[in-house]
Order: sequence, then structure tokens, then C-alpha cells
Amino acid sequence: MEKWTIGELAEATGLTIRTLHHYDEIGLVSATERTDAGHRRYTEADLRRLYHVRGLRQLGLSLEEIGVALGRETGDLRDLLRAQLAVLDVQANRIAEMKDQIRGLVEHADPEGMLKTLELMSVAENYLSREQRDTLARRRAELGAEKVEDLRAEWLAVVQELRRHVVGGTPPDDPQVRDLARRWTAVGKAFDTGDERVGAGAQAMWQANREQLNEHLTTRMGWEGPGDIADIVDYLQRVPQ
Repeated sequence: MEKWTIGELAEATGLTIRTLHHYDEIGLVSATERTDAGHRRYTEADLRRLYHVRGLRQLGLSLEEIGVALGRETGDLRDLLRAQLAVLDVQANRIAEMKDQIRGLVEHADPEGMLKTLELMSVAENYLSREQRDTLARRRAELGAEKVEDLRAEWLAVVQELRRHVVGGTPPDDPQVRDLARRWTAVGKAFDTGDERVGAGAQAMWQANREQLNEHLTTRMGWEGPGDIADIVDYLQRVPQ
């Protein structure tokens, strides 16, 4: 049966000898045999275990999680991988949002607009913790990109209609306005994470930065003249429940 020295194993796998020593020290991948002089000799079984470790590492699992996973039954390992998949979904959604933000800056914003957008991104970080932002990202991942895009389109349609009623002076208790208010609420509920702190943080952010956020959102909508996002929010608050 073929056996490998630690140097040969490092060369074959692309790992460093230091890494293999560390794996040995923490009991993750140890050499099954040693020579009389105490030198490590890795067997085919050791090599297979090492490739399992590398595969799980590439999936983003920590060494501690990998150690636990390799000692589990297949079903338990699947549960761990499902949990890791959920984490990766959140990360992927966060990256997609960052790409959209950067793309918007590149395509639409002048230097002053870029600074305003970056400032608003910082504002969000002041009112929502990383955990809360991850919770939102996880919810968007659960909904899926297509559903999120549908909800965004619905929100835009509702806002446009509400602005028409605001500018036209339609009473808040008008049946059409009440229907739009229900649609507005439905979009918000679709993104509900179940964490009341997220909603409270978003509300606090709006109240503390109302003028700044209103200007940014209204500009992004391309609106001019009367009727802005702040007017619509105030209008909705007067709609009977």
C-alpha cells in the first residue's frame, strides 16, 4: 500500500507543511503511521480524509465545524451543509445588493450624488446592526430574486399611484387610496423578518434622517414638483385602517 511523507502530501495537495502539522495537532487529519524515527507516513485513508477536509473548507465551514461534521452520520452532515447553504445565500444576496449599489453609483450618480449615496449607506449601518442587516438579506434570499423584483415593481407602481392622489388632493379615506395603502402594507409584510428590532431600526432611521432620505429617494424616482416620498408617507398615515 502506497504511503506518503508529509512533504509529498503537501506537494500533492497544494497545502503547506505547516498546515498539515496544524491539522495533525488538532486531530483533524493525522498520519496513521510513523517510522521508527518518528516521521509521519500518510496512508490512502488519510489522503481521502484530507480531501474531505479541503472540500468542506471550500464550502466555508470552519475547522471546528469540519471536525464535528466528519464524525457525524450522513444525515447530520446534510443538516450542517444546509445551514452553511443558508449562510452562503445570505452572503450571495449581500454581494448582489452591493453590486446593485455600485452599479447605480457608476451609471447614474455624479460625484456629489455618489457621496450622498455612500453617506446614506453609512446611515443604515448606524441604525441596523450587522445581524439585523443579515436577517434582512436572509429574508430576501428566501423570497428569491424574481419575487424580490416583483415586489419592487409593485412598490413602485403603488408609490406612483399614491403620488397622483397626493397631488390631486384625493381624500385619504377614498376606496382607491385605501386599496393602495393595503398594497403598500402587503409589500412591507413580504419582507417581514419576524424580528421587531429590524422594523424599529428602519423606522428610527427614517425619523432621524427624513429629509436626507426623502431627497435621495425622490431623486431616484426622477420626480419634480409637488408630491415626494415624505408627502406620501404622511398621506398614508391619514388613511383609515
